[in-house]
Amino acid sequence: MESKVLETSKRFWDVMEHADEAGMREIADPACQFVHIGVTAGLDQEIRFYTEGIFRPTEVKMNSQKAALFQDTAVVLTDCNYSLLLDGQETTHHFAVTEVYILRDDKWKLIQFSFTALVY
Repeated sequence: MESKVLETSKRFWDVMEHADEAGMREIADPACQFVHIGVTAGLDQEIRFYTEGIFRPTEVKMNSQKAALFQDTAVVLTDCNYSLLLDGQETTHHFAVTEVYILRDDKWKLIQFSFTALVY
């Protein structure tokens, strides 16, 4: 189970990085919430950030990922360096990303995705 949720997480990072709307909708629940440094967004707004190029990832370096399972809920902690063009300016942040998934019809669905900037 743990490997399956980590695989789902990695797929979500990939579709997000490539602004793949269909892939994002396949993995994320329609009510999923995203928390960034400066904004909280629902799924539709998050998709627009990527498809309209407001968030344009240039490199995502995964440092580590670990999952904890709680019955039909999984919490994935992703430690990454996330570089992107934001309003045309290159920026890189070291983040801990908390991803919360629920198991629905034998598939992990993303319900929460929160970026926390790390300062160490």
